Amino acid sequence: MADTDFIRPKRWSAQRKLEIVLRLFRGEAIDDISREIGVEIFRIEEWKQEALVGMESRFKKSATDPLQIELSRAKHRIGDLSMEVELLKERVNKQSPLAFRRSKL
Repeated sequence: MADTDFIRPKRWSAQRKLEIVLRLFRGEAIDDISREIGVEIFRIEEWKQEALVGMESRFKKSATDPLQIELSRAKHRIGDLSMEVELLKERVNKQSPLAFRRSKL
């Protein structure tokens, strides 16, 4: 068997399907891909449609998903708290260190 011969897998992994669909999105001809990998055109079209539906549902989910909304709020709050900590650190560093003060005893 030559190096250019292609052995068709019995089962296509999601990653392999994704690679094929991305080739379609990049403009490769479906006929060429079909011949190369030994898969019927209609099946490759099904993979493409599944990918499009998956992308669409993912985009919709991220806009209305309550977990995403809460995560965004939490990230915003973390940013606020981080800024506050940095400002307090600067303020403490500008003041003279406590170790140099004398006790009043």
